Amino acid sequence: MIRSPAVPGGSLALDGEGLAKAILRDRTVTGWLVLAHADDLRVINSAAALVEVVLPRNNRPAQEWTLSRQVVEPITEPTARNVAAPLADTDLHGHEYAVGAMLAATALAAPGRPQSPPPIPRTPPLCAADAPPPSRSDRTTP
Repeated sequence: MIRSPAVPGGSLALDGEGLAKAILRDRTVTGWLVLAHADDLRVINSAAALVEVVLPRNNRPAQEWTLSRQVVEPITEPTARNVAAPLADTDLHGHEYAVGAMLAATALAAPGRPQSPPPIPRTPPLCAADAPPPSRSDRTTP
């Protein structure tokens, strides 16, 4: 019997910030990664995000371990050309736009359906001074 190749259920793409937080073992990002692996999602990032995040001050073993559990997709010439045209049309330039656009193009080209991580829930303020003022509906009349 010949087994068919495994097809991922989708992909979770990490940008530079997500990759940096994964290396630092951020709780929220680590939770996303655990869920992605449990749901058989490929965790991907682009080679551009890798270059952006790999820094000498990072914990090298943590960095290598994190990257070993992800797929670093190359930036191909067709991907670069697909990214460059819309950026030029909208007059957006600079590495912050280019790296993000390359990651988006990489995620869209990945097998399976790209998945967005759930929104980060807003944590309640730690003290009353940090709390926003109550709205009219929150006020009670005596």
